Amino acid sequence: MAYSIGDVIAERTVHLTRESLVRYAGASGDFNPIHYRDDVAASVGLPGVLAHGMLTMGIASSVVVAALDPQTRILDYGVRFTKPVVVDPENGADVHVLATIGAVDDTSARVDLKVTFGEATVLVKAQLRIAV
Repeated sequence: MAYSIGDVIAERTVHLTRESLVRYAGASGDFNPIHYRDDVAASVGLPGVLAHGMLTMGIASSVVVAALDPQTRILDYGVRFTKPVVVDPENGADVHVLATIGAVDDTSARVDLKVTFGEATVLVKAQLRIAV
């Protein structure tokens, strides 16, 4: 597939619940109580129970992967975590992912990810490079 700078290749909002966090904890083995207990999160000064950073990172990449041809090779992926995703016990949290082509050369394309929760950008320098 030919890519051009600025092409939007994927966009999706993923809804997280406290159940999502418990399931991710079981799958990942990360049972830090800031991801499921309000009292522990508050005791360490957090605004509430937080989604796992790696869950947020995984959601962002999964939006891109779902939009790509299954044969596409991912060459690398990296992010910087900037803001937490606070998962409300009743309303959950919506993480929005917008994936656009940021650069293209002879062998690869860089996919730039804008990952937000509400008005806050939660991942910066979120870039996934794919073979073309």
